[in-house]
Amino acid sequence: MFAAERRQLILEMVRANGAVSLRELARVVQTSEVTVRRDVRALEAEGLLDRRHGGAVLPGGFTRESGFPQKSHLATAEKTAIADLAAGFVEEGEAIVVGAGTTTQELARRLARVPGLTVVTNSLLVAQALAHANRVEVVMTGGTLRGSNYALVGSGAEQSLQGLRVSRAFLSGSGLTAERGLSTSNMLSASVDRALVQAAGEVVVLADHTKLGSDTMFQTVPTDVITRLVTDEPPAHDDRAATELQALADQGVQIAVASGSLTGAAPAQPGMDAAPPERRNPRRDVPLPGQRRSHPGAAPGAPQLRSAGSLGDGRVADLAPRRR
Repeated sequence: MFAAERRQLILEMVRANGAVSLRELARVVQTSEVTVRRDVRALEAEGLLDRRHGGAVLPGGFTRESGFPQKSHLATAEKTAIADLAAGFVEEGEAIVVGAGTTTQELARRLARVPGLTVVTNSLLVAQALAHANRVEVVMTGGTLRGSNYALVGSGAEQSLQGLRVSRAFLSGSGLTAERGLSTSNMLSASVDRALVQAAGEVVVLADHTKLGSDTMFQTVPTDVITRLVTDEPPAHDDRAATELQALADQGVQIAVASGSLTGAAPAQPGMDAAPPERRNPRRDVPLPGQRRSHPGAAPGAPQLRSAGSLGDGRVADLAPRRR
């Protein structure tokens, strides 16, 4: 297939779906991801689409948001690995809130096995995933249905969350940066997410590497409010995502990285960010300039941060503070 034919087919796929992963594009046009990435770059230069980490989307900048059908086809293996790992942080008998999104929907499917759990959500997809879980109580917010992501938004949703207190909130979004934190393209969704955060003692963000370094219009969770980020290991060529990941850790965010996302990561045990020490591969220390914010309970002074090791067998790596 000639380059012009490939690029026309890529453009047609993006226009039809709104967003398509590089892996899927490479499969359809029967070429390598390196070649597809070059084609996407050329199409972006012509203003025909926008590049995103791991994929391509219709042009639109900060204000465009893909609908559920488009999002569900992006980074599916990575979302599965993230959901497997995040489920390990939920304990029996806990009360949590779970926001809307394709990654949180994957998490909800795994929470169906946690006995005595109470889940408060504004997502119809999360509620549907838990509908037949006999040992899980689901509490829906009120609000107005937003069809593009099957979520309840508006003043009704926000008011129903007033006075609520749970242990953790699990949220996803459209972009995540160390500078602004989690963000989304829709004002109503952002407002409800902020209400969910207010109800929780801890905030856990679920974001695959394609979201790292992306910034969208409305901030939902500032970086200093995020307790933990659960993500997948960025590809070796994705320097931007790896840099953003380290910057988030530098600002005090606890980071759990699901390695081997193409084959699925093993779930962590409750309260653990990684596999047991005796099963981890060695890690390299990453020196960072400047002052770093200390985690609660850390030794005085700037903590030393570790980068994620390369674990190809589907185990878990973490970026966490280490005492000097």
